[in-house]
Amino acid sequence: MAKPARKPIEAPAARRQPVETSIPDFDRLIHEKTRLSIVSALAVNATLTFNELKAILKTTDGNVSVHARKLEEAGYVTCKKGFEGRVPRTEYALTASGKRAFEKYINHMEALVRANRR
Repeated sequence: MAKPARKPIEAPAARRQPVETSIPDFDRLIHEKTRLSIVSALAVNATLTFNELKAILKTTDGNVSVHARKLEEAGYVTCKKGFEGRVPRTEYALTASGKRAFEKYINHMEALVRANRR
């Protein structure tokens, strides 16, 4: 019985050099989808009520409440509670710190897009 032919030894392939990229250190608090939506909505609206945010986000009361509270605890959003007649009214606004954090986040995203289009 004939022995199978041996494959010739090939020279090792030249190692490719990976392209270095800088992955931005995203603000994980803002990066979460619902919180990013809240901050984005407040960036283009001076204030929004709880019900307006809920309608914009198309989500539940609990979802808006939990995520808005996290943003408030971080100092990114203010929450003003009051009444309009006998109806409770909660109004949110982006703080100066929130605006800076959102701007930094957007700048990181733009840098990432630019790096990937090269």
